[in-house]
Amino acid sequence: MIRYIRWCAWFCALLLAALLVNAARVQLADAGELAANPANKRSVIARYAQPRGDILVDGRPVTGNRDSGQLLRHERTYLDGPLYAPVTGFSSQTYGTSFVERAEDAVLAGTHPGLTAFPFWYDLARGRPDGGRVATTVRAAVQRAAYTGLAGRRGAVVAVEPGTGRILALVSSPSYDPGVLSGTGAQVRAAWARLNADPARPMLNRALRETYPPGSTFKIVTAAAALDAGVVTDVDAPTETPDPYPLPGTRTLLPNASRGCEDASMAEAVRWSCNTVMAKIGVRVGLRRMVAAAERFGFNDASLTVPSWVSRSGFDTDMSEDQLALSSIGQFNTRATPLQMAMVAAAVANGGEMKVPYLVEGTAQADGDPVRRSAPRTLGRAMNPATALRLQELMVGVVEEGTGRNAAIPGAVVGGKTGTAQHGVGNTGTPYAWFIAWAKGERSAVPEVAVAVVVEDAQADRRGISGNSAAAPIARTVMTAALTPP
Repeated sequence: MIRYIRWCAWFCALLLAALLVNAARVQLADAGELAANPANKRSVIARYAQPRGDILVDGRPVTGNRDSGQLLRHERTYLDGPLYAPVTGFSSQTYGTSFVERAEDAVLAGTHPGLTAFPFWYDLARGRPDGGRVATTVRAAVQRAAYTGLAGRRGAVVAVEPGTGRILALVSSPSYDPGVLSGTGAQVRAAWARLNADPARPMLNRALRETYPPGSTFKIVTAAAALDAGVVTDVDAPTETPDPYPLPGTRTLLPNASRGCEDASMAEAVRWSCNTVMAKIGVRVGLRRMVAAAERFGFNDASLTVPSWVSRSGFDTDMSEDQLALSSIGQFNTRATPLQMAMVAAAVANGGEMKVPYLVEGTAQADGDPVRRSAPRTLGRAMNPATALRLQELMVGVVEEGTGRNAAIPGAVVGGKTGTAQHGVGNTGTPYAWFIAWAKGERSAVPEVAVAVVVEDAQADRRGISGNSAAAPIARTVMTAALTPP
């Protein structure tokens, strides 16, 4: 009898051991797979069980939370949602996250290990600290000036600090309210469908994700390449360029939108935006050196993040001479984001050195204790310091005497470059109006802001320089706001 009891005890012990092994397997070996299973709602419920941390502009929250009382409890709210949507992105229980909400999700959701000195305690307790804060580099006054300047027209504005790379404004228009995507239910799904079906594409971040032909603003890159390569040694010397200019190897004649470009110098070509002169200079520089110059400015680089990813700006590496001529004036296949062209202006303003643009100043715990601070980083040298100094002079001439007079700011030194980018089949589309610029206040020794403005639906006179009428006034307003002390 005792023997049977002993056998039964051993069998029960074996069953207990098997149960413990299986529990260990489920909790350790299979934990990740089970947590990732779409049918497991525990992680999603836990994610929204507490309020999300805030995104800050000028130290003030532009986000918030509301208690929905539902299973996915806390929903995201936004202060001035359309104004800051290109910066914050959205946080939705249904559609996930985007932009800063996505890039800094671990901090905002409270899962970043730097938010507590005892991360293992929260793992054991199956809890998490309060969501942290993300401070942006955006200045509210500059952001609002850019948003108001576009006034709902399709386009984008980017303003950066040349010496650091801090993004002071990031605006895409038309915009949308990310708060309509928070939560779950039919209203959220209807809002998502409506926004995605809108032909104006309000959810497209044109400042970071859309690429445009940069038009004549790219002539700054071509001028830098020519000066660095020694192709042009005297910016005031005649270039012996006919008007119109026959594209090499073709019978196609390249015209100018402005007069007085025949045999113009490079200085005059920048000031009056002469296509013929800059196209010829690009051909003289040659494909290899033009590609190298464009890539020093950041073209053909798909790795840029701010911290959200940025679309690649492109300059072809295999072209015939006629294609190179057009590419050298920002046409053919040359494409650039507004951020990229702001970086071009910033490189000129910063003596040729390019800083990595960034949007997050730092992150902190809910009580304000810092977790991470961003620091300026150098992307590389786009041009020699002497070349940058010469281009600064040429860009000042554009604003003081040339095509960009609408960007002038009393008491400040402003350098700029207009651009009218043709597009569409046979260039039948309304031109994109561009303006890139930098500005230095009367009390500053160095430029304090660089800006790029593109207006897609500019009602431009195709015979004129639309960048001056449509984009330059916006740039002036943004730079004025940036030069005004907070």
